[in-house]
Amino acid sequence: MNQVTNQHRQTFEDIRQYREEGREFWSARDLLPVLEYSSWDKFEAVIRKAIQACDNSGIPSADHFSQVGKKVTIGSGAERHISDYDCHLSRYACYLIVQNGDPTKPVIANGQTYFALQTRRQELADDLAFQQLDEDKKRVFLRNELKEHNKQLVEAANQAGIESGLDFAIFQNHGYQGLYGGLDAKGIHQKKGLKKRQQILDHMGSTELAANLFRATQAEEKLRREGIKGKQKANQAHYEVGAKVRQTIEDLGGTMPEELPTPKTSTKSLEKQHKKQIGAGGGDE
Repeated sequence: MNQVTNQHRQTFEDIRQYREEGREFWSARDLLPVLEYSSWDKFEAVIRKAIQACDNSGIPSADHFSQVGKKVTIGSGAERHISDYDCHLSRYACYLIVQNGDPTKPVIANGQTYFALQTRRQELADDLAFQQLDEDKKRVFLRNELKEHNKQLVEAANQAGIESGLDFAIFQNHGYQGLYGGLDAKGIHQKKGLKKRQQILDHMGSTELAANLFRATQAEEKLRREGIKGKQKANQAHYEVGAKVRQTIEDLGGTMPEELPTPKTSTKSLEKQHKKQIGAGGGDE
């Protein structure tokens, strides 16, 4: 499976192109065979769904899908235009395309993970306010985001059949095991050398928190998108998402989450310190 995943990741990178000003894009014609569609008509239907999804989310689709007329010669020697999206498929456009593709295809599932993670990484890279934060403030920001998304994940898991607190703990462990190479929450706690009452999420750096935030958001989306029902299927889905995020980190040459350094100060302590500074008139707000 890893070999297949690596192959798809490599292919997505290989067909990426750059415009003169340095902006990246993917050609839909290049993407079509990579995503294993047999005809342009079938693939165009998926693109149209992706454009609609983009517009429905309030994002101008023209910023991500630029339709280009391509002249082709027909039997009589005359020329006609065919519908094409050959120059301006942004990373986000590709993400929407694979989100609307056939989820039973391994390449589509791998594409969903690849483009979603890359899109999230770019969002954070482009967010000037986030980039100006120091490491401690990045940690607090991502930890609070994770708290909110975990609430949404709980709701999606509940709809899938994860009902009790114990059920959700088991569900969460499956996600951790996928992302951390087999380690569950207890194993991660031990790996970090934390005390009994210390929470693992409060003792993660910004890179590790970002990986877990991505795991949580993608697990929620997968549960809802595929209408997954049943504890076993939900647990397996969470594990698969975690494992794909781990594989993507490896493909990008990143450090595995369990090997990342553990900050000495918890995010809870950082928030308390920040509130004290504001109360003393030394805050930046």
